[in-house]
Amino acid sequence: MAKLSIRDLQLQGRRTFVRVDFNVPIKNGVITDDTRIRATLPTLQFALDAGALPIVASHLGRPKGTRNMEYSLGPVAARLSELLNRKVIFATDCIGQPVADAIEQARKENGLVLLENLRFYPQEEKNDPEFSKQLAQHADEYVDDAFGAAHRAHASVEGMTHSFAKPAAGLLMEQEIKYLGHALESPERPFVAILGGAKVSDKLEVIENMLGKVDRLIIGGAMAYTFMKSRGIPTGKSLVEEDKIDAAKTISADAAARGVELALPIDHVVTTAISAEAPYEVLAMDDPSIGDRMGVDIGPKTIEKYAALLSDARTVVWNGPMGVFEIPAFANGTNALAKAVAAVQGTTIVGGGDSISALKKSGMADRVTHISTGGGASLEFLGGRTLPGVAALKDK
Repeated sequence: MAKLSIRDLQLQGRRTFVRVDFNVPIKNGVITDDTRIRATLPTLQFALDAGALPIVASHLGRPKGTRNMEYSLGPVAARLSELLNRKVIFATDCIGQPVADAIEQARKENGLVLLENLRFYPQEEKNDPEFSKQLAQHADEYVDDAFGAAHRAHASVEGMTHSFAKPAAGLLMEQEIKYLGHALESPERPFVAILGGAKVSDKLEVIENMLGKVDRLIIGGAMAYTFMKSRGIPTGKSLVEEDKIDAAKTISADAAARGVELALPIDHVVTTAISAEAPYEVLAMDDPSIGDRMGVDIGPKTIEKYAALLSDARTVVWNGPMGVFEIPAFANGTNALAKAVAAVQGTTIVGGGDSISALKKSGMADRVTHISTGGGASLEFLGGRTLPGVAALKDK
């Protein structure tokens, strides 16, 4: 797990390619959430302080390998300049002469370079060797700080690392590897994983991998209903993945065989529609009067049960909300869980966009050990997969 870090590189006077994840939401040219930009500031500031000239690169959205200016990183350059209080020279391309010109200008103005969207070229996602070399040709060092893209074998993530002697992790990437790796390899116990969200299929690999590592596995969100149906419990119109019922049975049997406590809801909030206006009530999980209603949150008894399972935990990994938390009436379970995780005396790791936004809404974000920026990447990592972007970095 120990990878070379930006701290291990001699950066003075070196043109340093820094792959980041600036895939931020932009509406009418305005960035609506700059969390991902802020997350990589420590790495960029470290590089600048060490005397490097950072050449920053990212993808944005899905331009499908064409130069679609709706996905230009131009607005990001302006925001990055504000946050770093440093001149950011925006290169109108990510390869060729515009990059060389931008580097020259940044050198004169003591600034840094941001390249145009990598995915304007189809070769980026194809991990094309020639394109990888073109990306690498203007740089002396390579640093990857984009954990959110580490599960993709793309040119800027994997291909171009072969052009450098010491491809290294940025500070954010280093944190991700440290906390997620520690949770999987040597967690303090009890180790509790909480998995929520809509689908069992999204988390199947994670569940299977985590069963061999955790002491307790807490299930919430719509994915709980596939488990309920596998046990013959009425689920009404709740979201059930019919083709995953056998998988849910296998997971339950596997958990029992390994002595892992698999915790499922004992009561839930049910409603007629996913709407703030719809009437709702709390029912016991096995109450047949659910009829044609659907479950949208865990109930108060489940909240109490789950909080008790977390009370003595020393390592917690949480990915996925407990219900339709976007609607205040159905957010109690997720908010209560955020508070219970925040109260844990140990290492707490939260990943996945919905869990993070729920955590922020509950005001508990500054009380967890680590917020993982890589949704899909953190899930694949927890699922036991090798991430190409991590594997490509040099071991210490």
